[in-house]
Amino acid sequence: MNVNLLIDAIVRQTTVLIAELATSRGLRAPLAHVADQVFVELTRELEAQGLSRKVSADMFGMALRTYQRKVQRLEECATERGRSLWEAVYDFIRARPVVTRREVLERFRGDDDEVVRGVLADLVESNLVFATGPTQATTFRAASDAELGDMVRHRQHRADADLVWALVFRLGPIGAPELATLGRFEQAEIEAVLSHLVESDRVTREDTAIGAVYRTSHFFIPVGASSGWEAAVFDHFHAVVRTICAKLRKTTESSARDRIGGSTYSFEVWEGHPLAEEVLDSLRRFREAHSALRERVRAHNEGHPKPAARVGVVVYGGQTIWDVEDAKEKSDV
Repeated sequence: MNVNLLIDAIVRQTTVLIAELATSRGLRAPLAHVADQVFVELTRELEAQGLSRKVSADMFGMALRTYQRKVQRLEECATERGRSLWEAVYDFIRARPVVTRREVLERFRGDDDEVVRGVLADLVESNLVFATGPTQATTFRAASDAELGDMVRHRQHRADADLVWALVFRLGPIGAPELATLGRFEQAEIEAVLSHLVESDRVTREDTAIGAVYRTSHFFIPVGASSGWEAAVFDHFHAVVRTICAKLRKTTESSARDRIGGSTYSFEVWEGHPLAEEVLDSLRRFREAHSALRERVRAHNEGHPKPAARVGVVVYGGQTIWDVEDAKEKSDV
């Protein structure tokens, strides 16, 4: 498998995961920002790898000037919760008791018509703006302060403490502004969650020259917990990606003495198979063994001083089951 094919396959699997997350439990999460976010994050990572913008532009098949303009435009939007056009349209509507779609499009005629319509749709979907009337004669009204207050108090999309904890664990030390940008939350909301995590001894705060940063040395979601699944998904996915990247930076070869890497084992069993239960029980045994090991390590660490130089180790494991059908049987149906 060549690198281009590998990248295409990974992108495909990542989009499958995103689609599952966006529609899980009956949700319909907004995805309008995903393509732009992927582009921005890719450009940042390429620069972190030491590539010049000229080389990065060539990798995207763009002229350097086009690439630079796109990066600048998207970074302005990505860093401040829809600043620029999003905020301009919102402020334009807020400044008036009511405004028509035609007035909005006329006011922002210098911007792409579809983008402006997309911003309007996003504002309405976010309940920041209310729309009435047919498509061609729609009028818009900004939500009042009282309506916004009710929405904030009752909205389901809040900064989840477990997910913030996971982000601090994997990305820390990290500041509240960076976390707010990642989750598209208000900084005050993230700071409130961080304060709660500090008070519950899950996260520690450090004041530095660039401001307060947060870090933690532990994170886990108990098996059977009714909440925190988002944090568990992120933690598992981050562990897989981090391991693959660390392996690629070191070597693409494997050996029995590896301390960085992973292995995948597939089995085919059926009802009555003498080894079926042993195979299906793999996840339970893995969890029990590593949960016990984690507690032993934690107990030792709490009773001994930690040296300045330490090694972090992430071990991950997963298991899935699917129905297997023979090709002959499928063709006969």
